Amino acid sequence: MRIDIISAVPSLLESPFADSILQRAQTKGIVSVNIHDLRDYTTNKHRKIDDYAFGGGAGMVMTIQPIAACIDKLKREREYDEVIYMTPDGEKLTQSVSNQMSSLKNIIILCGHYKGVDQRVRDLFVTKEITIGDYVLSGGELAAAVLADSIIRLIPGVLNDETSALTDSFQDDLLAPPVYTRPAEYEGHKVPDILLSGDQNKIEAWRMDQAEKRTLERRPDIIKGEE
Repeated sequence: MRIDIISAVPSLLESPFADSILQRAQTKGIVSVNIHDLRDYTTNKHRKIDDYAFGGGAGMVMTIQPIAACIDKLKREREYDEVIYMTPDGEKLTQSVSNQMSSLKNIIILCGHYKGVDQRVRDLFVTKEITIGDYVLSGGELAAAVLADSIIRLIPGVLNDETSALTDSFQDDLLAPPVYTRPAEYEGHKVPDILLSGDQNKIEAWRMDQAEKRTLERRPDIIKGEE
């Protein structure tokens, strides 16, 4: 998979992709993450990428010219499955959305900034709009990193144990059950006996039961069939 991220503040995206799973995925050649500085595509001498909103109002708006220039350049080089705009009024990112997008080949992620982008960018170029939650960030860079992380970890070969992603929270409309590791007892607090039994069928049944209980207690809204 190739992911191109268009940003007004590209330095914010350096760290998320430089370590751990995301870095290894790139080293293995499984995914290519390319960050584009929007200011490199401006035609004005001050490399300005924003302007005042028509009609007045507080805040600046990202102009269409550099965004269009960057997207046009990328599209001349390859075909893209989606051009995604990170925006608070987009579709909420869920595990299902990440699952679907993990099978794509090439995507562009546009990071919003200031009061957002000129609406014509959304009308002409954007094919999908995503939010990571009902709140506003200073820019779309952190949200773009979250989206990319949620997608990349699902691509075959990225995780050392490919079954790990299949047991994550939300994969079955359930939260993950509690997990334990050594020592089996810590200051009088013991690991549940069932996990030490060696009976895998009983262990899996216990995990499912715990996942259902945890979901009912903490997130009943995500249980399948509920609004």
